[in-house]
Amino acid sequence: MNKIHAAITAVHGYVPDYVLTNHELETMVDTNDEWITTRTGIKERRILKGEGLGTSDMAVPAVEALLKKRGIGADEIELIIFCTSTPDRVFPATANILAAKIGAKNAWGYDLQATCSGFLFGLATGSQFIESGKHKKVLVIGGDKMSSIINYKDRATCIIFGDGCGAVLLEPNDEGNGVIDSILKSDGVGVPFLYQEAGGSVKPASHATIDANEHSIYQEGKTVFKFAVTNMADVAAEIMERNNLTHDDITWLVPHQANKRIIDATATRTGVSHDKVVINIERYGNTTNGTLPLCLWEWENKFKKGDTLILAAFGGGFTWGSIYLKWAY
Repeated sequence: MNKIHAAITAVHGYVPDYVLTNHELETMVDTNDEWITTRTGIKERRILKGEGLGTSDMAVPAVEALLKKRGIGADEIELIIFCTSTPDRVFPATANILAAKIGAKNAWGYDLQATCSGFLFGLATGSQFIESGKHKKVLVIGGDKMSSIINYKDRATCIIFGDGCGAVLLEPNDEGNGVIDSILKSDGVGVPFLYQEAGGSVKPASHATIDANEHSIYQEGKTVFKFAVTNMADVAAEIMERNNLTHDDITWLVPHQANKRIIDATATRTGVSHDKVVINIERYGNTTNGTLPLCLWEWENKFKKGDTLILAAFGGGFTWGSIYLKWAY
């Protein structure tokens, strides 16, 4: 009997309509289009506008389109893993909120928080439920409303992040396609360099924390960049070496969309030519948990059955990792 792998059988994404361009940011903070583009590769990002809208509201259209594409109902979904750093609420889980909105009445679920590596961690986690035979249909969602935790007076962070969401469906595959291997890592040494100061149990919300903008992202860019360039590139190379893959074996490199220079460094380290690198950072910026599934969604029509993909990510914490998968359709 062939080994069962967890294969992606459908993917879809959603980005809000509102486009926040570099030129508009020039009117908000002391920056300019050339500075942003040369340092990050970002030209614009999407922002979710509207009172009372959260991350789950981006997941609903993404998942509904995915289900329609796959030709199944929401009641067939058994597990929802929602990877996000900006949940609708501290509790209950956004996975549960989404399940109610889409009618996934037979699914259980939970949120997974690993910052920008979250979707990668969620994909590896969801795969275990498929490989074990426990479930047949698992939804893994990566999405964030980063605009909800951005200080638009802080030019170090407001130029980077955007809003967006993507989702994949995992199902069993016995043809050798699907998630083949994963390497996942984390190190708490990164806490002081990329974090949200207030809102947790250590420093609950108060008038003082709100006045001090402590519910927004803080990032020490140089340190994060240094760690990201090294670790994301190295872990992508490590998973290739562990599976005896060369750059010629890789059909597509799918890196987290944090910074164009980090993406380039990962491509160089793995030896993958730039025409095989999936990039959309110029249009969406860093959507945190949304970057990888949005890349898969936008490149879906270019992927062919049996294509070898290397996914890689790096996030605050620090967290990082890589997944080797073979495209299943």
